Amino acid sequence: MADDKRLKTLAPFLQVQGFVWGPEPEIYGGLAGFYTYGPNGTLLKRRIEKRIRDVFAKHEFFEVETPTVLPKPVWEASGHLGGFTDPLIKDAKGNVYRADHLLEEYYEKHNITEPVPLKADELSKALKSYDIKSPAGEVLVGGVIEHNLMMRTTIGTEHEAYNRPETATATYLPFLRYAEHFRKKLPFGVFQIGKAYRNEISPRQHLVRMREFTQAEAQLFIDPAKKDGHRGYEEKKDVTLPVLSWKAQEQGKPFSFMKLSELREQHLGSDVYAYGLALAYELFLSFGIPSSSMRVRQHGPDEKAFYAADAWDVEVNLPTFGWTEMCGVHDRTDYDLTQHAKHSGKDQTVFVEEHGAHITPHVLEIAFGVDRPVYALLDLFYDEKDEAEGKTTLKLPYALAPVHVAVLPLVKKLSEPAQNIYQTLLSTGITVVYDESGAIGKRYLRASTIGTPYCVTVDYDTLEDNAVTVRDRDTEAQERVPVAELVAYIQNKLG
Repeated sequence: MADDKRLKTLAPFLQVQGFVWGPEPEIYGGLAGFYTYGPNGTLLKRRIEKRIRDVFAKHEFFEVETPTVLPKPVWEASGHLGGFTDPLIKDAKGNVYRADHLLEEYYEKHNITEPVPLKADELSKALKSYDIKSPAGEVLVGGVIEHNLMMRTTIGTEHEAYNRPETATATYLPFLRYAEHFRKKLPFGVFQIGKAYRNEISPRQHLVRMREFTQAEAQLFIDPAKKDGHRGYEEKKDVTLPVLSWKAQEQGKPFSFMKLSELREQHLGSDVYAYGLALAYELFLSFGIPSSSMRVRQHGPDEKAFYAADAWDVEVNLPTFGWTEMCGVHDRTDYDLTQHAKHSGKDQTVFVEEHGAHITPHVLEIAFGVDRPVYALLDLFYDEKDEAEGKTTLKLPYALAPVHVAVLPLVKKLSEPAQNIYQTLLSTGITVVYDESGAIGKRYLRASTIGTPYCVTVDYDTLEDNAVTVRDRDTEAQERVPVAELVAYIQNKLG
C-alpha cells in the first residue's frame, strides 16, 4: 500500500541531507524524472555499484562498457521501435496519464485483486467500466494509446538514432567479439552498468521511475543443450527464497519460503534459470535489503514476453510504494542473437566441438535499475519515529553508509590530535568526515542522521592514554579503543 505521507517526509529529508536533489534543473523549475545525486547519495550509489561488481565478478561475469546511442536499425531489430511502449490516456484538460497506473491505483484503493490488463483496448474498457477519473478528478477522454518510450536523436546530420532504453541490446551486439575473447567456450557471462533513457510521460515515483537512470544488466550465454546440470545451480540449490508463484497470485495467496531445489522442481524451466534467480536474490541481499521485505514473483502467461521461456521479478516491499519491481530475471532463449543476425546479415553462432556444429547460444538475463535499490535502502532504513524531537536516523547497513566514520574533537583545542587521526583513517580508504562545530551531542545527531555508523571522539584523556571513544550509531554504546588499533577496529566492524 502506497504511503504518500511518508514520501512527502522522505523526499525533503533526502534533499536537505545531500542524498538526492531535484527534479532537475531546479533553478529552471525542474523536469520530472531527472535527479541529481548529492555527495551522500553519490557515495551510497557507488557502494551499491561496487557490490554489483563484486557479486558478478565472484560468479565469473566480466564487465563491459558499450555506447549509449545506437542507430535506428539496431532498435528495429530489437523490437524497441515497434513495441517498447506505455499505455497513455488524456483527461478533459489535456493532461496525460499512464492508463495502467490509474487502474492499479484504483484496484489498490478498492482492494481489487484481478490483474491489470496489458492491452490498450482492454485497459480502455476497464477504466470506463469503473468510471475512473484522473487524479485531479477530470473525466478521461478518448481511448488508451501506445506511446513509444524511445528518445530520438541524430548522429551527424542525417543518421536517425536513439538513446538506449536499457543496456542489454548494446551488450548483445559484440557477441562475436565475446566468443573470440572467451575462446569460443560456453558458458560465458558479461555485465555492464551504465545510463539508459526512457521518455516516460508522467514519472511520479522519485528514483523508482526516471527518464534518465543507471541500469545494471548481466547476460549469461549458454549452450541450450546444457541448461540443466549447471554447476551454479548445484552450489545454490539449498538456498531459501521468498516465492510468489503465478498460481499463488491467482489464488490470492502471500509469498512463502522455498528451497531453490523445490522451486526448480515445481515452477522453473531449467537449472541455469534457477541459478540466475538465486543469483539475483543474492545480489539484493548483498545490498542489505532484508529477506522479510523481498519476494521473487513469477510472471503470468499474459505478462511474460513472447520470447521468454521463464520470467520472474525480484520485488521489495517499500514503505512508500508497497511491493515494487526491482529486478527482472529472464530466459531470453536465442531471440536477441537471432534477431540481430537476421537484420545485420552477420552470423551470430559459435562452433561447439562436442556438437560438431555451430549453435546460437541462449541468454539468461538479470536486469535492474541501480537507482531502485538505492531508493529502497533510503526508504526502508529512514527512521522518522523521533522526528518531532529532531532525532531522525538513517539506519543504513553499516558498510553501505555514505560516511563510515565521523572524527569529533571534544573541543577545538584538541583539533591537532583529532586531525592526525582523521588523516590516518582517510589514508586507508575508509570514508571519514571531520566535524568540530557545535556541542558533541549535536554532532552525534548530525552523523546518525545521514547514517554514519561510528563516531570517534578525541578527548583530553586521549592525550594521556592515546585512545579514543568510538560510539555506535544504533546501540549508542561507547568503547575505548587505542589509536594504534583504530583502523583495524573500524575495518573489522565494517566487514
